[in-house]
Amino acid sequence: MMAMDVILKCFEQPDEIRVLKLGKFEIVRLGGLTIGRSTYQPGWCWSKHVGLDIGQERCSVEHVGLVLSGTATAAFDDGRVIELRAGELFYIPPIPHDSWVIGDQPYVSLHFLGAEKYAAK
Repeated sequence: MMAMDVILKCFEQPDEIRVLKLGKFEIVRLGGLTIGRSTYQPGWCWSKHVGLDIGQERCSVEHVGLVLSGTATAAFDDGRVIELRAGELFYIPPIPHDSWVIGDQPYVSLHFLGAEKYAAK
């Protein structure tokens, strides 16, 4: 019988940090998964602080995640603006969308799907 190793990691020592204007996206790779933690400051907006740097007007990455703190949006080209609040799990389809922080508190969320592609140059 072969022993399986347990792997423990934490975001305080991520495998990769993608530094963004007014924020960061930390990545931990674990058991074949890529998990991300986004931290955005008040005033952060995807189209201004990520999209400009990677040459895209909208994010088209599919997301599954959990909001840990703060509030942000998922804003679609059809006019829908969905607020993402602390404690909520979210699914955002892979269609063009923008996002921005609402209010004066930092926004922090975990990303269980889409982290590998997010904010990648």
